[in-house]
Amino acid sequence: MRNVIQSDYVRSLVVGTLAVLGLLGVAGLAFPASVAGDLAGIVFSASTATSTARLAAPIVLAGLGGIFAEKSGVINIGLEGLLIISAFASVYVASLVGIGNALFGIPAIWVGFLAGVAASTALSGVFGIVCIEFKADQIIAGLAVWLIALGLAPFMSTVFFGGVNTPNLGANVGWEYLTAMVVLATLASWWTLNRTAFGKHLRAAGENPKALDTVGVSVSKVRHAGVLLSGVLSGVGGSALALSIGQFVGSGETMVQGKGFIAIVAYLFGNYNPIGTLGAGVLFAGLDAVQVRLQQLGYAVPDTLVQTIPYVVVIVVLALVGRTRIPEAAGEHYETEE
Repeated sequence: MRNVIQSDYVRSLVVGTLAVLGLLGVAGLAFPASVAGDLAGIVFSASTATSTARLAAPIVLAGLGGIFAEKSGVINIGLEGLLIISAFASVYVASLVGIGNALFGIPAIWVGFLAGVAASTALSGVFGIVCIEFKADQIIAGLAVWLIALGLAPFMSTVFFGGVNTPNLGANVGWEYLTAMVVLATLASWWTLNRTAFGKHLRAAGENPKALDTVGVSVSKVRHAGVLLSGVLSGVGGSALALSIGQFVGSGETMVQGKGFIAIVAYLFGNYNPIGTLGAGVLFAGLDAVQVRLQQLGYAVPDTLVQTIPYVVVIVVLALVGRTRIPEAAGEHYETEE
């Protein structure tokens, strides 16, 4: 933990964010009837905090999954597809069980949650086999995962529910549960990556797979584990997203709306650090929550403009700070030496 806190990069981000919030708070108090006053009222409101928690969950969780995959040497840009497929599967299975019912003593909403995680993990497993065993191009395979999920989930919704949007189940996972999931997953990911033998093997598979192979550890098994973990964590994120409103929305870009791609930006922005990814995810989700509230107050803030902020910010950070370093062997195939 000391390394994280003492990191100049993370410290700069934290200090910069706190400074901006402090200036906004002072400006809001000094000019309460101005735009700064409205903005400060929104940023420091309880409703913005709960909205941020809901919006940040899929971004942070998928971002953590992306770290595990890429640290192992596999670039998984299919996180968006994993979020979509788990969002639909969770709602579909919960509706099959029936809200208010239970399966083996487990409430329907949590049965659906587990089903979403299982669906995402299965799809990531297929992605891993294609990329690791058959040595397919990881970028093309990741795009395929996204496109398959983008078409399959609305199609299945139409088959089973008569439309691309499922009915609202009338139940939801509270923001308190989402916050707990995100915090626990972040701490567990940091601990796994930095304090366990598996974490060392994972980093070695992405940095120097030949050295890992030399000491008798299977590079392919480690990479499969990294990819499956990306599926598990993305599945948690997708299920949380759908079950937080009790519905899957499959129109347009689906209810996921690019959060999988923002998750990639979040872990790059966080320099492959789970805690940095948490901060970046909360920042991006907070901006999204603020723009929604500004629109409700009559300010014409295009949501598409806000959605570009994460990408612009990460480009600026990479250009000015340049601390994000991709694992040396990320995207490269490895042939085990017998």
